[in-house]
Amino acid sequence: MESRSFGPVPREVAVIGQGTWYIDDAHRPTAVAALRRGLDLGMTHVDTAEMYGDAEIVIGEAITGRRDEVFLVSKVLPHNASRDGTVAACERSLARLRTDRLDCYLLHWPGPHPLEDTFAAFERLREQGKIRSWGVSNFDVPDLEAAWKAGGEGLIACNQVLYHLEERAIEHAVQPWCEAHGVAVVAYSPFGHGSFPDPRMPGGRVLADIAGSHGATARQVALQFLVRRPSTFTIPKASSPEHAADNAGAGTLSLTEADIARLDAAFPLGPRPRRLPML
Repeated sequence: MESRSFGPVPREVAVIGQGTWYIDDAHRPTAVAALRRGLDLGMTHVDTAEMYGDAEIVIGEAITGRRDEVFLVSKVLPHNASRDGTVAACERSLARLRTDRLDCYLLHWPGPHPLEDTFAAFERLREQGKIRSWGVSNFDVPDLEAAWKAGGEGLIACNQVLYHLEERAIEHAVQPWCEAHGVAVVAYSPFGHGSFPDPRMPGGRVLADIAGSHGATARQVALQFLVRRPSTFTIPKASSPEHAADNAGAGTLSLTEADIARLDAAFPLGPRPRRLPML
């Protein structure tokens, strides 16, 4: 699996990782097996959040005995993100994950508490060794500017955002801002939210055609399109070992310039929205 430098304090992280939203709805042994299969195939970037129900518990079971392989990310809910609340939320996540540290800890979206307080808590956690880096999620450019001012230069590791073939809003301004400031972009819900392109529709046919030319699957093509820029990572979810293996296969796929141009035309960027889309 390809890895890239992650954030302003460089660390090599798997480009294609594993998301876990709703993974606790799956059959527990199968979900654990899917995560472990993903680790076996190099998808060692594992993302979760306190909002995701029992997902942290599932991950804790899956990474038992393998913690040092994993780049582990979780998130604090905005209403918990006061100075003391952030620390308490992190400690709850660590207990559920059965680990003593997170590799990156994120503010899930902008909320009611001053960013200065949240980031001060992040720095406290980092000094204590409970997190190694921190970042944000669902931040548009004005939010990023405020975060840069509040947190200080060179400390925001990543911005995790909604990004898939039919939702490319981040390409207007968020992705360029992050690239200019050394902030990694992490694409969540890279297959859409229950709306992956139908192979009977024009865009879906383009996906299928490109996939066929590479001996790949449509989902592998979609993932590789999203990570075509060196700033970007993605975290598809898999609830079975077979699905995890399919996701990992995107890591060895190379799209041509012609492939990218066809996908760009089939799934046009569209106008910049007034607000950054999020789930």
